[in-house]
Amino acid sequence: MTDEIIDLTQYLNREPAEQKPSRGAFAPWGVDGERSRFALPLWRTIYLAQGERGSIVWRDADSDGDPHAFLVLDLGQDPARLLVNHDAIPLTEDGEPPALHDHGSEGVAVFLGVRGTRIWHLVVDGGDQRTSALTARTREDILFLAGECAGLLFLRDFADEVE
Repeated sequence: MTDEIIDLTQYLNREPAEQKPSRGAFAPWGVDGERSRFALPLWRTIYLAQGERGSIVWRDADSDGDPHAFLVLDLGQDPARLLVNHDAIPLTEDGEPPALHDHGSEGVAVFLGVRGTRIWHLVVDGGDQRTSALTARTREDILFLAGECAGLLFLRDFADEVE
């Protein structure tokens, strides 16, 4: 197996003549050390949802406070934006994870699970590129990638690192 650089520009679906040159990089926040394992599935989810920023966030189930960023990949701004839209994430989740909430051009939120009093979501927002609902295949791919993130989060105990 060889280590190769992943050229992210091939995934961006932009024509150089029509739009500004695509960014082949992103601004990470909280993606250091072992947390870097989240980068590829989160980036692929941003691409599939046609968003501009992806985050893994948690919210305390005992309050209606704002979501807290655990890690962020931002393709639109450097440094990465850490504030997450309060309305993008449900206050509670009734079903079993994963549950995908498609907000159209505003993005996607996927319920990853609960650990203690914290409810965890993967959130993709920004870009305003998507004009229709996600296809069934895209939904399946996003749920698969969210499962990768949930596995890292809960099986490798990253969720327990949060103070």
